[in-house]
Amino acid sequence: MAGKRKTNPAGSTNNYRGDVLRVLGALKVATADQIQRIGAPHLTFRHADKETPSKQKQARTASHTGALSDMRKHGLSENGGSTETGDSLRNLTPKGLEAASYELRRPAGEMGSTARGAGSSGASHPMAVNETVIAMLRPKPNMTKLADDPPHVQAAAQAAVDSPDGIGTIASYWTEVPLPATGTWNAPGKGGAQADLVLTAPQDQVPLLFIEVDNCHETAEELATKLEKYARFFRRKVKDTDGRERPMWRTRWTVPEGRYGDAPYPPVLLVFNRIGERNPNRTVPRLQELTRHLWQGERQRGGHHLYDRKIPIIATGLNQLRQHGPAGPVFLRFGRNQMQPLLEAIGNPRLEAAEAREYEESKARQAQYQAQVRRVAQEQAAKEAAEREARRPVCAGCGAKFTDARWEAAQATDWGSPKDSHPQLCDGCKDKASAAAVGPAAGTREHQEPEHADVGQHDFRRNTRRPVCAQCGADFTDERWRATDRVGWGTAQEPRPTLCGDCDQRHETDWEQTWPGGTRRDQDQEQDQAVPEQKGIGWLSRLRR
Repeated sequence: MAGKRKTNPAGSTNNYRGDVLRVLGALKVATADQIQRIGAPHLTFRHADKETPSKQKQARTASHTGALSDMRKHGLSENGGSTETGDSLRNLTPKGLEAASYELRRPAGEMGSTARGAGSSGASHPMAVNETVIAMLRPKPNMTKLADDPPHVQAAAQAAVDSPDGIGTIASYWTEVPLPATGTWNAPGKGGAQADLVLTAPQDQVPLLFIEVDNCHETAEELATKLEKYARFFRRKVKDTDGRERPMWRTRWTVPEGRYGDAPYPPVLLVFNRIGERNPNRTVPRLQELTRHLWQGERQRGGHHLYDRKIPIIATGLNQLRQHGPAGPVFLRFGRNQMQPLLEAIGNPRLEAAEAREYEESKARQAQYQAQVRRVAQEQAAKEAAEREARRPVCAGCGAKFTDARWEAAQATDWGSPKDSHPQLCDGCKDKASAAAVGPAAGTREHQEPEHADVGQHDFRRNTRRPVCAQCGADFTDERWRATDRVGWGTAQEPRPTLCGDCDQRHETDWEQTWPGGTRRDQDQEQDQAVPEQKGIGWLSRLRR
């Protein structure tokens, strides 16, 4: 403990010293009160039992005051004068800025200056910038650190927790950022502007917002000149690392590309702090007329506007911003006639609504087209089914329609010939017809086809059903059937195998009467002799002779 006291005599902790580095690294100059309200907002609700607001303020800022004292001893911070109300101003040394770059996770080259001398004239403008940051942040107290506090303290802190959220963290804000119209980032040339605040909070739907704070000392013409410098900076293009030209601001900040035909410049927020002699209620209308060419969009048929290469300019008051925060309807965008929350003011809700309507209409048209396609397909399928049903065969026996399986079987062919034996009958009628045809033949074979022992071992039947005479229609006798059906080596073929024995004999008698004195064998020999012998060609003919 003694060692810690020796290193940090004021007894500060790492947490409070980290608060100081983060706040002063972003704001450059601030009071202990502002550091406490941003870094440890739960302390704001303590010490409410003190006699005066001054003592309450002293009690709640004691921890950060001690941290500033220890950091001054280490050469990290220094006193920078005082405000018009007598509060001490604090800023970081170059060594402190280097330490703050680690806390804010920013490159040391982007930390800016030390803001020495800012308090020589009371630092009214830096204080207004800091109050704007606090109003935009709306820091929420950590309720776990108030678990031992009285109920009324917890109730007040809970009300702050339940209020609308702010935008970003202290690391989301940059102060005194040069916007060079000429020169480089580190060595800006003449003709450029310097943003009081730059907010980058893509997690809160604000990828990039430039903020100008006016204590109502500047005229509308002076503000218009500053906005012209913004426009000049936005139009400037430089070569990027890939060799292509891009807007200079896109080489430092990442912002999503705009829609086709609508790529506006980053928005600029004007915050008026009414401590000067200018009345913003008269300054804003005049400023709108002077900068119309910078912000006015092109009206579309859907009622929305496109703001391609235009600057969304928004105005609000610091007191209203403190009371309602960025979620309150206290922002007026130039060209609109109603107050809106910040996200709506910097956006294009009418375009989004038009795109949503177009998407829904396109979705409805697509659904209607798909329904029409399905309806046409169903009608076509029904028509084809009706035509197929009209072609469905009908059984020639019972008149019933074929089933799909029976229809397919009846249409099957093998080498162009039907496979089915009864293609005109249904399954039931086909079974009956087959049974009727097979039954009598099987009985006939059972009674009229006895096996004979004199049948040679080379004899076999070509037909399994008893033949019928082609002339008289009588069934063949067993002897005639064997004579016409027997085949084998050395077995003579019957000349008229389709005739029964009687018809065959009758045919033979008629032939003999027609050709008296001759036999069929003689006739066959005469026919053979009438055919002239053909000379063979080649060695095969000689072998035959």
